[in-house]
Amino acid sequence: MKTSKWFRAVGGLVLLGFGSVILAQNAPATAEITRTTLVQTDISLGREGVIMRVVFPAGATSGWHTHPGEELSYVQEGELTIMIAGQAPHKYSAGQALIVPMGAVHNARNDGPKDAVLIAVYSVEKGKPLRTPAPEPSH
Repeated sequence: MKTSKWFRAVGGLVLLGFGSVILAQNAPATAEITRTTLVQTDISLGREGVIMRVVFPAGATSGWHTHPGEELSYVQEGELTIMIAGQAPHKYSAGQALIVPMGAVHNARNDGPKDAVLIAVYSVEKGKPLRTPAPEPSH
């Protein structure tokens, strides 16, 4: 009798292990943002111009960050919520544009059910990283 209980216990653990592996394989992948640089070149006054196509899958977030210059963006598809430190969050839909001031701590999030596509134009200080992570601001 004791052997039977032991086999059932071990068998149950093995099944739980296989079940966890199957569930992990079928779990949705974390949404990753795709950034494609369309052009990057020197512009006037020691600055660099960068134009990017940024795709935010449903549920994706950019994380809080800053830029060493201005970001001028156009929402080509979908909707994005833009959060800039010290301001109320604002939702932008396809066809709308926004400007993020130089050095502003900000975050972008796709709360919609489909991809959001942003065309981002940066005028930034040459030689500095385009994007620097920043801590989430306290509200």
